[in-house]
Amino acid sequence: MRISDTEVKKILAKSVIQDIESLMEGIDDPHYEIDPQMVKRLTREIIEMPDRDDFVAEIKARMEKGEYNPTGDEIADAMIRRSIADRVR
Repeated sequence: MRISDTEVKKILAKSVIQDIESLMEGIDDPHYEIDPQMVKRLTREIIEMPDRDDFVAEIKARMEKGEYNPTGDEIADAMIRRSIADRVR
């Protein structure tokens, strides 16, 4: 399921942006300390996420045919949109 720009804007308007900003605060600082517990928690949550078998099968088929070649920006955009949408649920 693709999350539209409109949906993302609605989500961000609901204080999610505050959570994201607090996570990003100081990230450009070379002395920024990464919280290892947060990294472990996020890694565990990502690993525990269920695959969407139908979507995975469709993408695999398109990859094998050479019809699926997303750019790095498209991949990053999709990951960010999905992350934001999942946090609101």
